[in-house]
Amino acid sequence: MKPLLRVRYFLLLVALCAVAAMIPAVSSAQVSVGLSVHVGPPALPVYEQPPCPMEGYIWTPGYWAWGPAGYYWVPGVWVAAPHPGLLWTPGYWGLASGVYVWHAGYWGPHVGFYGGINYGFGYPGVGFVGGVWEGGAFRYNTAVVRVNETVVRNVYVDRTVIHETTVNRVSFNGAGGVNARPTPEEQRWSHEQHFQRTPDQFQHQMSASRDPGQRFAANHGQPAHFAAEHPMSVNARQERQQDRIAQGIHSGEMTTGEAAHAERNEAAIHHEVRNDRAANNGHLTAQEHNQVEHQQNRESRQIYDEKHNERTDRSR
Repeated sequence: MKPLLRVRYFLLLVALCAVAAMIPAVSSAQVSVGLSVHVGPPALPVYEQPPCPMEGYIWTPGYWAWGPAGYYWVPGVWVAAPHPGLLWTPGYWGLASGVYVWHAGYWGPHVGFYGGINYGFGYPGVGFVGGVWEGGAFRYNTAVVRVNETVVRNVYVDRTVIHETTVNRVSFNGAGGVNARPTPEEQRWSHEQHFQRTPDQFQHQMSASRDPGQRFAANHGQPAHFAAEHPMSVNARQERQQDRIAQGIHSGEMTTGEAAHAERNEAAIHHEVRNDRAANNGHLTAQEHNQVEHQQNRESRQIYDEKHNERTDRSR
């Protein structure tokens, strides 16, 4: 190659590398639009929101993600916005042509369409009522979100945004789910500049995907961790285990905090079940029928295993 051509080739490579460095990296796990599943996502669990740990953090609701082991719950979490003025539009599952397609969430100056899913905590299905940006600072509406009042002081109370008395736990848009369409404003906002989820959000989902307790196949709609104040790291599970060992907690037991959290969630679930039954003329809801069926199957399996073990012992 001639010297002049070498110089031009080198300059071209430098230019291409500079352009590539300006483009945000998008991993295969983040390219979620187009991910299609033939099994619908489970209902959204009922859980308690942890308080916002510091100013400028935005609540990102929990959601069911899909992995090799099926659906798993990504806990709701407070995260730092990439830039002041940006809000989080949650992702959602949409039913189209017989398959469930995941539409990834994103950051932007407005909260766009997220399937009409009522994620709660300021995300009622349309827009966001959990707070607003003012003068580069975020103000929290404590009528619908919790904050750590010792460190978060920029708050207000607006109860007019609360319209529903019952929680809609449907987790997908489409036939059999939420039948919502984008508003003209949401369609216009879809053309704004958007930013992909932050590295903390990515690591948070990766940690959830590696925790067996988050998988629906194991938790049947009641994940081990519903929500978190801070994004979990990939080593969060090991860190929790080390903390349990340091507290003298044996395998299968719960810490005092875990037991209290479980009691709060159980109370919230019982309260919702009572409301659902009242709206269902006192009959079991579809979810309760599924839970009863699951319990019966589990007990039948346990009886089968015990008889099988007895036969095995007698044959030895």
